[in-house]
Amino acid sequence: MKKYFCLFALCLIFAPRVFAQTAAKLEALLNEQALTWSAAAAFVLEASGAAGSLEPADAFRFASEREWLPKNAAPADAARLNGVALLLMRSFELKGGLFYSLTKSPHHAYRELVYKGLIRGDTDPEMSVSGQDLLLIVSRLLSIKEKEEDA
Repeated sequence: MKKYFCLFALCLIFAPRVFAQTAAKLEALLNEQALTWSAAAAFVLEASGAAGSLEPADAFRFASEREWLPKNAAPADAARLNGVALLLMRSFELKGGLFYSLTKSPHHAYRELVYKGLIRGDTDPEMSVSGQDLLLIVSRLLSIKEKEEDA
């Protein structure tokens, strides 16, 4: 229970856009051991403000049409870290290095987020993403973006 409280506290402190999410949505997200692509897309799109609040199926379709998800992603499949990195890079309009700019691939998106310190470098890019993982990464990302805007 303490880890849920700590993650929720991080959201309150570092992520004003995530704060707008309802408590029920956050609790459901935190309880997910392996997010689906639909759930990951819905949360990330709402946090980034790229599409507002969409139902998971609509969020998946929105992200898929814009090629913000890996080509082989299916709505009910477990979201993988490298694909979530691509979704984050594209939905938050993050600039990347040369290889990411050329390929827009999940692999290079993952490497960019490792470089930016949003993802630990010793994680497996193919691992499934839990709700806690996604919330932590998005909180870090929003914190960095807020600092950049203030500078």
